[in-house]
Amino acid sequence: MMDSVFDIRSHRLLLRGARVGYNIVRATVWPIGVGARLMLVKDNSVLLVHHSYLPGWHFPGGGMKRGETLLETARREAYEEAGAVVTGKLRLLGFYTGSEYGHDDHTAVFVCEEFALQPPTDRWEIIGRAFFSLDNLPPTTTRGYRHVVAQYRQGGG
Repeated sequence: MMDSVFDIRSHRLLLRGARVGYNIVRATVWPIGVGARLMLVKDNSVLLVHHSYLPGWHFPGGGMKRGETLLETARREAYEEAGAVVTGKLRLLGFYTGSEYGHDDHTAVFVCEEFALQPPTDRWEIIGRAFFSLDNLPPTTTRGYRHVVAQYRQGGG
């Protein structure tokens, strides 16, 4: 049993180290990133994912690939990270910016309330997915995500 715990910890440590290296390269080569996140809402709850290399819970999402639209990015990332197959319309909630390690991110956040769940295809990056009440987000949810959820609850999107 201890071996499997050690393996999980070493896997997470390796991915966190790789992420630091990636952040350095990204800030140098691609100082501005564009991406999308998807707020998946069902029954007054939001589906969040837990990354192997980041603390806390997040909306599924990531960077836009060459030739993709922001809507395509949101759908792809939701499927890869959360196993969510979008069956309804996506609504733009907002466009947000952030800066980390000398890299500026510009992220479109969409909302979807109609989706089906399958097993996620991403087996390394994501270590968990769970629904959380919009009224009771996990304590490790960032201030930015809390702001987006509050915006949604006030009729945004």
